[in-house]
Amino acid sequence: MTETIWEIEPSGPLRGDVTVRGAKNAVSKHMVAAMLGDEPSTIRNAPDVGEVAITAGMLEHIGMATERTADAVTVVPKPVSEPSVGKAFSGLNRIPILMLGPLLHLTGEAFVPLVGGDPIGRRPVDFHVGALRSFGAEVTLEPDGIHARATRLVGTRIELPYPSVGATETTLLAAVRAEGKTVISNAATEPEIVELALFLQRMGARISFAPDRRIVIEGVNRLHGVTTTLGGDRIEAFSYLVAGLVTRGEVRVHGCPQDRLVTAITTLARMGAEFEITDDWIMASAGNGLRPAAVQTGTHPGFATDWQTPLMVLFTQADGMSVLHETVYENRLAYVPALQSMGAEIETYDTCLGGPACRYHDTAAVHSAVVRGVTGLRGGDVTMPDIRAGFSAVLAAAVADGSSTLRGVHHIERGYHRPVEQFRALGLNLRAR
Repeated sequence: MTETIWEIEPSGPLRGDVTVRGAKNAVSKHMVAAMLGDEPSTIRNAPDVGEVAITAGMLEHIGMATERTADAVTVVPKPVSEPSVGKAFSGLNRIPILMLGPLLHLTGEAFVPLVGGDPIGRRPVDFHVGALRSFGAEVTLEPDGIHARATRLVGTRIELPYPSVGATETTLLAAVRAEGKTVISNAATEPEIVELALFLQRMGARISFAPDRRIVIEGVNRLHGVTTTLGGDRIEAFSYLVAGLVTRGEVRVHGCPQDRLVTAITTLARMGAEFEITDDWIMASAGNGLRPAAVQTGTHPGFATDWQTPLMVLFTQADGMSVLHETVYENRLAYVPALQSMGAEIETYDTCLGGPACRYHDTAAVHSAVVRGVTGLRGGDVTMPDIRAGFSAVLAAAVADGSSTLRGVHHIERGYHRPVEQFRALGLNLRAR
C-alpha cells in the first residue's frame, strides 16, 4: 500500500469556516455501547475518520453488523459468533479493551488483543483489569492479549487510582447490565464520558452523577436500541481555532458548543486572542499579537492534553517565553523534535514546570517544555508520530518559511474529519500524493 504524503506550501493567513462533527473519542465508544442493545442504534453526526472503520471491523469480526451513511453509523446487534477480537486488530487503537465488559454480558467470555493508539505514553490496563475483577470476572493477561470469563457480573464499588477516561468507560460498560449497584469513585468526567453515559441512559441504563467524581450505576436486565446525535469535537474545534491564530488569520468554527471549550477559550484569551462567540459558531483572532503563557494540562475540566500539541506551535508565535507542563501522558512531548527540526526553539525537561508537582515529578519522564517566541519556522520533511502531533506539524508547515513534506498522514486522517478538504477550504496550499 502506497503511503500518502502531504506537501504544504505556506499561503498566508488561514481564513474561513470549519464545521466539526462528533469526536473520534466519542463515536467509537458509542459503537461499542451499542453492542449491548437488543435493537439497532444509530449515531448521527459521526465523523468520517479512520477510527470508525477500525471499530466497525472489530464489531463485524465478532458477528455484529454495521451500516455507514454520509453522517451516521448504525450498529446492528446480532448473536456473537466469536467472542474474540482478532489479533489482527492488535495495536490499532484502544477500543478492544472496552469490549471486554459487553462481551462478558453477551457470551460469558472474551478475548481482546493488546491496546494500541498513539505512542504518547503508557496506557496501563491494570485499572481496566482491576475493575473487571471487582465485578467478579476472571481475567488473565497474556503476551498477546487479555482473556476474561464470568458467569455474571455483579455490581461493586470501584475507586480509580487516577481519573482515567478509558478505565471509567470500561467500568460504565460493564456496570450498566451488572447485577446490582456500582459506584465509581474518582471517575473521569470529560464531556465524552458524560456523552457516553447519556447514550447508555437513553438505551435504558440507570446512571447518575454524584459530587466528587462519583458515578452511580444501577444495573438493568436489558438495553434497547436508540438514535443519538454526537456533540462537536472539542479537540478538533480548538485545533482549527489555533490554525487561524498561528497564521494571523481567522477561522470560524461551527458545530462545537462553547461549554466544551471554556478552559481553552480563556487560555487563548489570556494570550491575547479576541473572540466572537454565538450560539452557532466561535471565532478567534489575534490582530494585536500574542503573549506567552504558562499552561498545565490536566483531566477535565482542566486544559485537555489533546489541546497542548497545537498550543505548542502557537507558543512559537507568541512574543516571549512560554511554559507547558504535561501531567496526563508522560511521553506526550515525543513530537517536539519534529518542531525543533523546523526551527522551533523548545527546551524539554523532566521536572514539573508551569504548575505544581504532578505524578511524574519523581520519574525520568520528559513532560515539561519552555518555548521561545516569536520564532521563524522553516519548512521541513516531517513524519507525523500520532494524531495530535500530526495536526501540529500541519500548523508549523502553514506558518513556515518554505515548503514542507509531511509523512505518516494516516494518523491525522484517523482522528480528524476530512482534514484535506478542511485545510484547503481555509486557503492552505496542500497537495496530497
